[in-house]
Amino acid sequence: MQPDLTVELAGLKLRNPTMLSAGILGMTGKSLRAAWEAGAGAVVTKSLGFEPRKGYPNPTIVDVGCGFLNAMGLPNPGVHEFLKELSDASSSSAILIVGSVYGSNPREFAEAARVLAQANVRAVELNVSCPHAKGMGSEVGQDPALVEEVVQTVKASIGLPVLVKLTPNVTSIVDLALAAEKGGADAVVAVNTLRAMAIDIDTGYPVLANRVGGLSGPAIKPVAVRCVYEISQEVRIPVVGCGGITDWRDAVEFLLAGARAVQIGTAVAYRDLNIFREVSNGILKYLREKGYKGVEEIVGLSHKA
Repeated sequence: MQPDLTVELAGLKLRNPTMLSAGILGMTGKSLRAAWEAGAGAVVTKSLGFEPRKGYPNPTIVDVGCGFLNAMGLPNPGVHEFLKELSDASSSSAILIVGSVYGSNPREFAEAARVLAQANVRAVELNVSCPHAKGMGSEVGQDPALVEEVVQTVKASIGLPVLVKLTPNVTSIVDLALAAEKGGADAVVAVNTLRAMAIDIDTGYPVLANRVGGLSGPAIKPVAVRCVYEISQEVRIPVVGCGGITDWRDAVEFLLAGARAVQIGTAVAYRDLNIFREVSNGILKYLREKGYKGVEEIVGLSHKA
């Protein structure tokens, strides 16, 4: 009998524990559908605000060898305009879409979430962790009291599961996770990118137009695994692991640390959309060889070692 890859996450049933993370190919309905058809267990949209946002001027992204450094500035057409893309994505009725939203205060988060909740998203992810958008993202998400208020406001506004994507750029990410749980979050996602920068030694200037950006990719995986491990020890709600997953071994490591699912982003750029099926097949083979009946049996197993 084949091991079971399905995962229960915040009231959702994922066909496998892989998810397309926010900010990667989530800007159009066609790209969301492509990730789903490539084998992702769920797909997350680009982070959307109530109003359109232009974002930062180029250069906004650079390959630094150990990952990508980006400062996009949350460019998006706004939630109302994006509804057209969601309609296009849902031509496949089975697709499981999570809508990512941001704001500078609880009201803005709730307004954006309400619009998406009227569409075909199955859950909402609150981006309280973008490390380079002034007045938004991690400037909101570094304050546990504000995180709790944002989650409470959104939960009171919509009837969908709410996931909260946390920033690692704090002294204690566990405090943020506990605040999200207290506010009523159905799950937390750990982690978003780490604040970082790169300087061109020929010109002497920072490479990114915004100077500081967020680092993603293999370099941050050990940090992300540690965050998932610590958070899963303290909260009762599910944890989704994110950060530097490039193959099935990385995904299994997050599951053992306590994640119930994993989000994949930078690896899509390094590789291609086949990464979702490769990771799922690798997890399946691992479970079969180890004699496990399903993913649920290895979630948090490292805590018992």
